[in-house]
Amino acid sequence: MKKIHLLILKSFIRPFIVTFFIVMFVLLMLFLFKYIDDLIGKGFEWYIILQLMLYASATNVSMALPLSVLLSSIMTYGNLGENYELVAIKSAGISLTRAMYPMVIIVTLLSISAFIFSDYMLPVVNYKYYSLLYDVRQQKTSFLISEGVFNNSFTNYSIRVKHKDPDGQTLHGVMIYERNPNNNTNNVTFAEDGVMYRTPGDLYLVLKLKKGIRYEESPGEPAYNTRQRFTRFRFDSTEQKFSLEGFKMKRTSESEWRSSIQMMNLKLLNIYQDSSIRALNKRLNNNYLTISGQLRYFTVPHKSAAVKNPKPAKADILAGMRPDEKQMIVQNAQREAENVKGMLKGMIDDYKESSKDIRRYSIEYQKKFTLSAACLALFLIGAPLGAIIRKGGLGLPVVVAVIFFLIYYIIGTIGEKSVKEGGLSPIVGMWISIAVLTPIGLFLSYKAATDSVLFDTEAYKRYFQKLARFRKTTIKP
Repeated sequence: MKKIHLLILKSFIRPFIVTFFIVMFVLLMLFLFKYIDDLIGKGFEWYIILQLMLYASATNVSMALPLSVLLSSIMTYGNLGENYELVAIKSAGISLTRAMYPMVIIVTLLSISAFIFSDYMLPVVNYKYYSLLYDVRQQKTSFLISEGVFNNSFTNYSIRVKHKDPDGQTLHGVMIYERNPNNNTNNVTFAEDGVMYRTPGDLYLVLKLKKGIRYEESPGEPAYNTRQRFTRFRFDSTEQKFSLEGFKMKRTSESEWRSSIQMMNLKLLNIYQDSSIRALNKRLNNNYLTISGQLRYFTVPHKSAAVKNPKPAKADILAGMRPDEKQMIVQNAQREAENVKGMLKGMIDDYKESSKDIRRYSIEYQKKFTLSAACLALFLIGAPLGAIIRKGGLGLPVVVAVIFFLIYYIIGTIGEKSVKEGGLSPIVGMWISIAVLTPIGLFLSYKAATDSVLFDTEAYKRYFQKLARFRKTTIKP
């Protein structure tokens, strides 16, 4: 048994590691494709990009780990079946269920590790990832001046260059618009050629312009002339400096991300959820007291108090009043009704937003457990499925694994969306995909233990041939 268990473990560990890193690589490529515009051309150091990629990879573990368990388990038992090793194991009197014991232990340990990761490490990784990604996306581009377009990278300046030489520094046809916000005036500079370079330490960008003309606009002196003055002068060479302080990467304060839901563990999620529920209940009681005080002419019982015999309303409460009094009373009632309607609308919107926040806490709380359960459920599908199809490698197992993982992912996404909208409870919505896949895994385990021909095309062919012969014999006169 020890040799058989070691054989199965060795057959599982290698494809699991390979498939895990392949899936992580694919997900990382999707991340790069999504944020490529925010990373290219901003002058980041190499370690900033590497750090962001490592954090992004860690956040993808919740998707990569279940898929890797499913795919590697199908490949493991598919290879054993294809090489007739499962037949040899069964001929030695060892059942498939008994041969799966070491795999069950390994996957259980992976599930426990996944729970520890999602509760202790993932909140820290999410905090590092989202804060760094936010700062990266806020960073201005390092390509300060592009040819053929107006560049507004510098405040109060708009720079246009007709052409740049291949060295990236020599400029031709330079046009600079400068706006002075203090006196609301504009200056325009034209130059035939120029050279662009940065000072040491990237403190300033210097434009050294040649053969140009500058137009300056300045307000006139109020004591003599209120009209603006225009000045034009030519130059053979001049320089303009632009500060690069705004192009350096600035990290956001860490305290601004501490209250985000993705950065919380189970303990913090419980605390924030309970406090949100108490705050919502308190606001509901206050809203009831406020509304009940506004409705002066009606009896508004509390929802817990049932009114069995309400008093009938008067037929006409305006009888015996003068027309002007009736008009004034109706107008006052309309205004009061509009005020109550506006208050109710605001209370309803506040209730919806607060309920949505509470559901988000519940969703994140359940996610801490669903990752571990998904690993077990998908292994329960993958191992017997590989023993049934008896195909190894990266062909048919990949197709089958992707199909079942898509089923798991789509059902889980629909359930999570329904929870966010309030259509399902958090427990039902977040666990519905596990509840759907677990019976399928048990059914496949039963079929694999009984040597089922579930995916044997020859067996189905023989069945339909037998059915066709039976129909021919029954319809004879």
